[in-house]
Amino acid sequence: MGRSSSRSARSDEPAATTGPGGRTHAQGPLSRPVGSGLAELRPDRDRPSAWSLLIDGAPQSLVDLADPTHLGFEYQRRLGHLIDLVAPAGRPLTVLHLGGGALTLARYTAATRPRSRQQVAEIDTALTELVRTELPLERGWQIKVRGGDARSVLERTPEGTVDLVITDVFSGARTPAHCTTVEFTALAARALAPGGWYAANIADGGALPFARSQVATLGAVFPELCLIADPAVLRGKRFGNLVLAAAHAPLPVADLTRRAASDPSHGRVEHGRALADFAAGAAPATDATAAPSPEPPPGVFR
Repeated sequence: MGRSSSRSARSDEPAATTGPGGRTHAQGPLSRPVGSGLAELRPDRDRPSAWSLLIDGAPQSLVDLADPTHLGFEYQRRLGHLIDLVAPAGRPLTVLHLGGGALTLARYTAATRPRSRQQVAEIDTALTELVRTELPLERGWQIKVRGGDARSVLERTPEGTVDLVITDVFSGARTPAHCTTVEFTALAARALAPGGWYAANIADGGALPFARSQVATLGAVFPELCLIADPAVLRGKRFGNLVLAAAHAPLPVADLTRRAASDPSHGRVEHGRALADFAAGAAPATDATAAPSPEPPPGVFR
């Protein structure tokens, strides 16, 4: 689930046939039932080859078929910064994406780090088929999409084999409880190669109780943490996305801070004592206690 800085067209026109390079704006929007709800592809008004993916009205992904390095959602840009900084520029990565959507971040990684090997866990196989057909991947990209539950795929991932695990799992507009726990986070830590990072996109609002609990949850597994979010979200002024990063070695907080501050939608990075104070009193989520992330307030996506 994400928030875009660009506007999108709104319509429920029936689908036309797909062109050889993917769906074109001349074909108009597309709506189709998939396993997780009603999927919509809406042409972006500002970019002639870009499409927004929505599920039951909740924005999930934005893809520019002509420029896979374009990250139109705030949270995607922040995860993009982590992809950029986890290793020297251009070095291929092994990445596990938990949650696929329109494969925006897998496309970004493939374009910016050629020869990267990526696996995507996406439980909604009908959605994956829609994305592959209408928003096809470039040939030569080493991206494998597995139809399965994110946690089940994570459990089967060999130990110490992944440079970056990105969790972006939403059922509609909520993260399922079983993907928010200490046990889940420990599985991600187990999959990481030495020097690897874990990143998670979550959503919360108001007093941010879910986000605070997630900081405590990751902190129960990883010694190094930071959080990136819009200052208005951190102040409880609006519901929105927060990106968490975690590792066993220090994170490049100064570089992340500079990059987040220069984004079109300025982000703030919390770490160290400020992040500990943010999560003070919050209990880590476990398999026995976890709940899904909160339901977005009515009208938040209008």
